[in-house]
Amino acid sequence: MVRAATLAFAAFGVFWGVWGASIPRIRAQADLDEAGLGVALLFVGAGALPAMLLTGRAIDRWGLRVAAATIASLGAAGVTVALVADDLASLSMALALVGVTSGAADVAINSVAGRAERDAGRPVITRAHGVFSLFVVIGSLGTGLLASAGTPVAAPFLLAALAALCAAVRMARVLPAGPDAGAPAHPAAAGGDDGRTPALPTLSLVGLGLLGALAFASENAHQSWSAVFATDALGAEAGVAAIAPAVFAGGAAITRFSAGGISASRGRPVLAVGAGVAAAGAVVIAGSHSLVVNAIGLVLAAAGTAVLFPMILSVVSLRIGEAQRGRATSVVSTVAYLGFLLGPSYVGLSAAVVGLRGAMLAVAFLGALLLVFTPLVRPGSRRAVGAAPSLQA
Repeated sequence: MVRAATLAFAAFGVFWGVWGASIPRIRAQADLDEAGLGVALLFVGAGALPAMLLTGRAIDRWGLRVAAATIASLGAAGVTVALVADDLASLSMALALVGVTSGAADVAINSVAGRAERDAGRPVITRAHGVFSLFVVIGSLGTGLLASAGTPVAAPFLLAALAALCAAVRMARVLPAGPDAGAPAHPAAAGGDDGRTPALPTLSLVGLGLLGALAFASENAHQSWSAVFATDALGAEAGVAAIAPAVFAGGAAITRFSAGGISASRGRPVLAVGAGVAAAGAVVIAGSHSLVVNAIGLVLAAAGTAVLFPMILSVVSLRIGEAQRGRATSVVSTVAYLGFLLGPSYVGLSAAVVGLRGAMLAVAFLGALLLVFTPLVRPGSRRAVGAAPSLQA
């Protein structure tokens, strides 16, 4: 199960590495300015949000093998973007498709990781996100090399689709079939004292999701705009600019692997430190006038944001029973994904008003806001699998 989660996050990382490094070329192919790109990115959310809500129920009903289908579909959607995006309308429609597939894959693979963490009895989610970040680096650098060699925009997306297909085939073979496979057999272990599944603590999960939204907004703002910032604000060539998202993802990967053993019971201090460091990194980026200083800011921002959402998911996994895992992950991920989707658009629209450097200061504000709300997180201690959860956020 741990290997299946790792493979899923690797394929997910390759896709987003390719996407982050390809944004300047996609923008040029579609002939858009910063504001136009920001608007197009909003369509990712139009597809992602309903897909995320439905995916959790699909997992609870049909099992974790749903993840294999979602990751394969994401690879195909990326190729579609590269082939059809030649204006605002076509890019927006293609990004809506990316939204559907990426939103579904996000919920599905995090459900796989949550189940793996429960079965293994040790932290898995943060390290799985570390694998994601590592493969974002690989995808970003590979895309930069292909761009420098003059290959078509679709070339790295085709490679990402191949990686996604390989991951999907392997996951379909090893993930358990059917709903609640491996869950406790006794009915009371899957629900309350009368054997019924307890009510999902939706309000608490939404609260955690809102904190995750702030974290994701900061993370994806840097991942999606770091190459554009290097190109427009620092004058870097496209091949060199592609290194920027790789630097960010590399910093995130190192942080996630280093912090992967931290228990969810220490969620509050981890979130506080992460939010503060993320805000500081964005400030450094805003004031940078060289690629070196910009890289330092990206590493700081990555180190801060890297631990935020994985820790929030670990808090959820600490309390939620297997029968509710898909829906709980869906609620938290869907709310948090609002930040993931709106973060890049937030930068684009802010840049249109105050410039890219001012937009980076706006990203720093998100980290500061998360720091203010961190004391609301009360992870508590592990409860029996399937027990009625009582998350607070």
